[in-house]
Amino acid sequence: MHLGRAQVIGAWRVGEVIVDPGPSSCLQALLPELERNPPRALALTHIHLDHAGATGSLLRRFPDLEVWVHERGARHLIDPAKLLSSATRLYGADMERRWGEVLPVPAERLRVLTGGESVGAFRVAYTPGHASHHVSYLHEPSGYAFTGDVTGVRIDGACVLAPTPPPDIDLEAWRASLELIEGWRAKRVALTHFGSYGDVEDHLLALREELARVEELAGTDGEAAFAASIRAKIAASSSARTAAAYAQASSPEQNFSGLARYLAARPSAG
Repeated sequence: MHLGRAQVIGAWRVGEVIVDPGPSSCLQALLPELERNPPRALALTHIHLDHAGATGSLLRRFPDLEVWVHERGARHLIDPAKLLSSATRLYGADMERRWGEVLPVPAERLRVLTGGESVGAFRVAYTPGHASHHVSYLHEPSGYAFTGDVTGVRIDGACVLAPTPPPDIDLEAWRASLELIEGWRAKRVALTHFGSYGDVEDHLLALREELARVEELAGTDGEAAFAASIRAKIAASSSARTAAAYAQASSPEQNFSGLARYLAARPSAG
């Protein structure tokens, strides 16, 4: 229920582990569920505020919680000043309304990951592309792959979109991450935005095709044309309610900005 709208942000629970608790602006919906059965760990796929903004607030509420995070993201949880500065450039005065408070995380509460390890029943993989500090988790007993944003945005089973906001989109790394996840042969991919899907092979293929499409669009069209194309694709496959959830979960204008930054920084041939 992000800002009163369903199917925008989801927090997954696997036993005593919460994957991506979301932002503090969603705590009113999340806390009643957690207080009935307190978790022991927060498994972060990455530290963007829509996935991990509530982490510090939850540690204050649950003193036995530990946080799993990739080594590249750990320092920004301990001291979120740069993270908040970057997000403020995107959201401006709307920061507080969208995400709520963002509290620092004590270093001693972190389990720092590199990828390749196993933590309990979870296999961890380093899966950059959407973010340089992104990890994914395969829960081996269930076959669910918890993949944050690296396997895209898909709401109500409609189209698969590529969330490509600034600051560190890397399409080559993203494609390699999809190959790694495909090698898991997961039964379902579980997305933060929003839900789980059992057509894993088709889902990953659709995302690969979308990454190629938006890369070409961002390289040839301006922001307005890019955003219009994304919105047309959403409208063709979903209801107006679902289209509004897509727009809230993944802004086409921000996605253009992230791709434009990536393309400008990429070495040119010749």
